[in-house]
Amino acid sequence: MTPQERINELTDRLNAYNYQYYQKSVSEVDDFTFDQLLAELASLETQHPDFRRPDSPTARVGGTISKEFTTVYHRFPMLSLGNTYSEEDLVEFDNRVRKGLNGQEYEYVCELKFDGVALSMTYENGVLVQGATRGDGVRGDDITNNIRTIRTVPLRVSGDHIPPLFEVRGEGFLPLAEFDRINKEREDIGEPLLANPRNAASGTFKQQDSAAVAKRRLDCYLYSFLSNTDEFQTHEESLIALTTWGFNVSQTWRKCVDIKEIMLFINEWETRRFELPLGTDGIVIKVNRYDQQRELGYTAKSPRWAIAFKYKALAASTVLNDIRYQVGRTGAVTPVALLTPVLLAGTVVKRASLHNANEIERLGVMLHDTVFVEKGGEIIPKITGVDTSKRTDQSRPISYPTTCPACGTSLVRRESEANFYCPNERGCPPQRQARFEHFIQRRAMNIESLGEGKIELLIDRGLVQTPADLYQLTSENLLGIEKVFEDEETGKRRVVSFREKTVENILTAIERSKAQPFQSVLFALGIRYVGNTTAEKLADYFGSMDAIINASQEALLAVPDTGPRIAESVVIWFADPENRAYVAQLRAAGLQFAGEKKVVEREGDTLEGKTFLYSGTFANFSREELEARIAANGGRVLSGISKKLNYLIVGENAGPSKLEKAKKLNVPMITEDEFMAMLVV
Repeated sequence: MTPQERINELTDRLNAYNYQYYQKSVSEVDDFTFDQLLAELASLETQHPDFRRPDSPTARVGGTISKEFTTVYHRFPMLSLGNTYSEEDLVEFDNRVRKGLNGQEYEYVCELKFDGVALSMTYENGVLVQGATRGDGVRGDDITNNIRTIRTVPLRVSGDHIPPLFEVRGEGFLPLAEFDRINKEREDIGEPLLANPRNAASGTFKQQDSAAVAKRRLDCYLYSFLSNTDEFQTHEESLIALTTWGFNVSQTWRKCVDIKEIMLFINEWETRRFELPLGTDGIVIKVNRYDQQRELGYTAKSPRWAIAFKYKALAASTVLNDIRYQVGRTGAVTPVALLTPVLLAGTVVKRASLHNANEIERLGVMLHDTVFVEKGGEIIPKITGVDTSKRTDQSRPISYPTTCPACGTSLVRRESEANFYCPNERGCPPQRQARFEHFIQRRAMNIESLGEGKIELLIDRGLVQTPADLYQLTSENLLGIEKVFEDEETGKRRVVSFREKTVENILTAIERSKAQPFQSVLFALGIRYVGNTTAEKLADYFGSMDAIINASQEALLAVPDTGPRIAESVVIWFADPENRAYVAQLRAAGLQFAGEKKVVEREGDTLEGKTFLYSGTFANFSREELEARIAANGGRVLSGISKKLNYLIVGENAGPSKLEKAKKLNVPMITEDEFMAMLVV
């Protein structure tokens, strides 16, 4: 079989597996087999790039760098919809439709209005050839490489009567579960949390590195078909066809014959929408027949045949009874408001976020105040204001604690940070508990059998002090121990006990964790600011734990995307004798302390001893490619501008602050062409 034939075979086979998995929820092969086949395809495509197909499943993992997004014009304008919040306006809309259709019979299709990013995708001969943002409605950004990473978006469609050229539109979004996962990881390493899923999705689609986009696991619901030919008579027919062709159409739409049925649909989904994997903020109502849509036409800004009903902001007022201060793994102390229970968005809310001391001061909130509570991004309840008209003499100023609520240690506030921290990393119970939870999580040591209170029980019994002690546990230690846990809110009790099968599962999982790769071990250490991605880059760059332990801050700064804050944190962490002893225990337990260090193939030594930094985008290089060429020719990339910097490579849209600082320090600034000339011997 020729390489081209094998590439075609693997592409078709993997696309079929993807279709079965994402559209039919059927897994025809295990993950290992799929990954092996995908790796083979990627290798063949690297060797024979001319044979790579536009619908290759390797596009799902990204890796393409866009120097800049090309502006593309929409074949059909992406107009906005008129909005309403009242049933009266819907009745008026229906009257206008009836009048515009001169008494013809008509019906509507109602769809949920998803809270994401409007996307347009063009298919030629069944293959995805372009994906774009809405932009100003007339033109948007070409983000095809990023859209290809969405696994539910078909790269090639097959079926009956597929037009040679058509466009589909949909809402790209970050699923709520992914939003929570990302924020948990960011909180875990001390990074600011993402504000809401909609903004996070928008920012992700605008990233120029499609590999970074792929890691966010975006999704998309399709809701519109467009073509120059009359393929369907109704919108309903198009939705059914799109589903048949493998597009991810949310099956929440419904055909309605009149305003009464529309209102039933609206009322039904006012609370049901919170069961969905993304946020929604209303209902879109469309005339079903396409010929009637054309007859009704458009205003300058929106179609006359469609309207959006917006749900009112989900807010409620209740009393702030108390504040509980929670301590996270990094020691950050977060205030949580304890409220008089109130019904909000279909659920009873008893707690709400107050974020930090700055937010409490900004709101001017006091204990026993009546406060307004909303669901931020319709996910996490938060206090948004105070009803001062209901303030009584029972209200009391909030005094933010000066000592840790868990261990009594004096809190500290780091420069330029809003949170207060407990510095007692090893002795503070919730920090210690959270370190274990971080260590055993899937992306770290993956010891799944230790959840549900078991870690707390082990700590309570004095069987473990640090995660390294897990590797000293035996069945004799564990068998028969138990503890009764009581839920603070409900008062319900549950018993956690270590029976024979439980102990066997735990010890097996602990032993299996020793095979976790080096980058997972590095992430499991819980070094502040070293998340999963950073751990991977450090592991790739240095190759071993010893190399990282002995690395200077300057050496760490040479790692791509490792700034001063990360480098300083790593140096400080490994300089601590107790941390070194902890690492030695993990080494003795048999964990993986080395990986495959990426070897830089040398092209020459023309840049030997020279240091570089870059700013902006470049015509011939991605960021990674530029760094690789510098390293391959003996040079070194610094993380910031200083007197040690020899050259700043200036591309398009270079950062003005970098240019100004380079000029102030007399750092030579060179163009991309001048840099390339330096590579020539």
